[in-house]
Amino acid sequence: MMRTDLLKTAVLVFLAAFSTTTMAQKKAFTLEDLNFGGKNYRAMSPKNESYSWWGDQLVRTDGKACTILDPANLKETGVISLDEVNKVLSEDDALTSLAWAEFPYPDSTLMLIGNGTENLLYDWRKAKVTWKQKSGFAVSSWSKDSRAMAYVDNDQLYVIDAKGNVTQLTHDGSREIVYGQSVHRDEFGIYKGLFWSPDGQRLAFYRMDQSMVDDYPQVNTFTRIATEEPDKYPMAGEKSHLVTVGVYDLRSGTTTYLKAGDPTDRYFTNIQWAPDSKAIYIQELNRDQTDIQLTVYDAASGDRRGVIYKEHNDRYAEPLFPITFLPWDSRKFLLMSQKDGYNHLYLMDTDGKMLRQVTKGQWVVLDLVGFNLKRRSAVILSTEASPIQNNLYEVNLSNGKRTLLDNGRGCHANTWQEDGRHSTVLSSSGKYIYDNYSEPDVPRRIELLTLGKKDRQLLFEADDPWAEYEVPEYLCGTIKAADGTTDLYYRMVKPVGFDPARKYPTVVYVYGGPHARNVEARWHYMSRSWETYMAQKGYLLFILDNRGSKDRGLAFEQATFRQLGQVEMEDQMKGIEYLKSLSYVDADRIGVHGWSFGGYMTITLMTHHPEVFKVGVAGGPVIDWKWYEVMYGERYMDTPASNPEGYEKTSLIPQAKNLKGKLQIIQGLNDKTVVPQHCISFIEACIQAGTQPDFFVYPGEPHNMRGHKSVHLHERISQYFDDYLK
Repeated sequence: MMRTDLLKTAVLVFLAAFSTTTMAQKKAFTLEDLNFGGKNYRAMSPKNESYSWWGDQLVRTDGKACTILDPANLKETGVISLDEVNKVLSEDDALTSLAWAEFPYPDSTLMLIGNGTENLLYDWRKAKVTWKQKSGFAVSSWSKDSRAMAYVDNDQLYVIDAKGNVTQLTHDGSREIVYGQSVHRDEFGIYKGLFWSPDGQRLAFYRMDQSMVDDYPQVNTFTRIATEEPDKYPMAGEKSHLVTVGVYDLRSGTTTYLKAGDPTDRYFTNIQWAPDSKAIYIQELNRDQTDIQLTVYDAASGDRRGVIYKEHNDRYAEPLFPITFLPWDSRKFLLMSQKDGYNHLYLMDTDGKMLRQVTKGQWVVLDLVGFNLKRRSAVILSTEASPIQNNLYEVNLSNGKRTLLDNGRGCHANTWQEDGRHSTVLSSSGKYIYDNYSEPDVPRRIELLTLGKKDRQLLFEADDPWAEYEVPEYLCGTIKAADGTTDLYYRMVKPVGFDPARKYPTVVYVYGGPHARNVEARWHYMSRSWETYMAQKGYLLFILDNRGSKDRGLAFEQATFRQLGQVEMEDQMKGIEYLKSLSYVDADRIGVHGWSFGGYMTITLMTHHPEVFKVGVAGGPVIDWKWYEVMYGERYMDTPASNPEGYEKTSLIPQAKNLKGKLQIIQGLNDKTVVPQHCISFIEACIQAGTQPDFFVYPGEPHNMRGHKSVHLHERISQYFDDYLK
């Protein structure tokens, strides 16, 4: 061998050894790194920056300062520091952070800040506090127009005006008569119960009488002798609560209730004020949830002006968004509806005339983000580019023409308001958007978009916080549903150090229910961090969005109607067929895990296909839909009386005898969503049948484990698979 060849060989050997050493130095994850309750979780999440709008000026906010940026060139035009603010404030008023500062007035240098007990308006140009008001209530709503605040204290509803005068609006509030809070168990897009008019002079509020609803006997086991803490829980087919809407007039000091008629077996959703503050629009549903009526009420008298729009669906109709008035024409508004099979925008006038369908196609509008006032266009977030993407478009309201605003990849506008919407990303005139987004290989980018221009300015880009760790491969693909035609999206997480010649134990993570997508074009295809932890331990993970999951249109979502769990199971078994076709999947070591609806699916799969699933972990599982709550349960299953065959078919009580594999059921003892009666009844059925599930309970915990208990939970889940599947 020539000397040069020997030298080359030595170099190659050295590089190979160096490469091996470098790979060996890659760190391993712990649950403290990956779980949201973990001690190191924040450091392992992609870094973020927070932005808000002061009119059309962009404000970068963090705990120590607010920096004002010129959107035209991103030059810094002002800084408001926490130290400077605290120098002006008294010791009692001092702030610990500016992270939650708001800029409610585009033409004023007033900043809304709070210290937990007071809200303050601070003029950063004049460096002084111009106004303050007590705060710190668990339920409250503030009007920037009148500076009045409504709040609930000891079950009673109050209003404090801008001068500090307090008015008590109610005197009969209790756990049975609930004021100013979310009703209908947070369904139909409802997230609050207080609604200020645009001029801030009137307050609409919910009143919920739930005295006729049965108590579910929740128990506090942390007292010396366990005490009852009952929860009002209306189960499917049982009596539901009665909701009315009141209107308080700040000027006259009077309260009027809308004359909606008998509220029995009716739902009042998506409250919206008219721009002139004189009328209220409500989407009303019958208990069967098949008919929507958009009803208009006079705010002063409470009189019913009339119904201006109706919609019917033989299965169910589910309004999730209030109407939105055009900023430049108070007689026209946009309505969101799925009446053509996909969620789209419709332009209507206040006489009830349908002017045009604005968007159309086999994709859904996820959100109406807002409007561009100069161009008189709307900005939407939709799935038009892909069923697993969320992309921003500008929409011409005259002809429906859409212009893509972002890069056409990934999931965009990842900034949510309290109501789950994205309108904070848009500046007040609609000229600019700050777009916080990710892609499967992009942890986070934030860009500034200008409507009418194609260029995008980079505001922030996060480094990969996992760069020094052993990371598995994340894949996304499609298979056909059980109907043979519908594409279903899946995510696969391969074991770290994957070797196609080996056979791996496989865990199917499942949710499967409405209002959720588990596979999206976000970082790592939206993989849950626990999947990475399990892949590091040598498992292959598989996640499939079956029919019944969200954002694919009514036919896709309603395929499960009156038979929850059945179509979903058929689709999940198509996923199993695909897994068994892969040489590296060990068909004798397949497990399944899910929570809530996913817990229901876990037990459904294990008892209907015991020959397939060796191990399962079901968290907070629904067992029988007759024990679930009215609004959700009856939407998808109708009542037990009207659909006895469906309830019998989908109940897991009769399936207890079919359990063969190792099943662990985990329950929060004080779960008010899926009450413990579900899992306890299934365990009793297993006892009667002679089958042997395992059971673990978290005292005092609700539907999901909070804080560091989540780390304990995932340790337990992981250990169960290690014990019986690996």
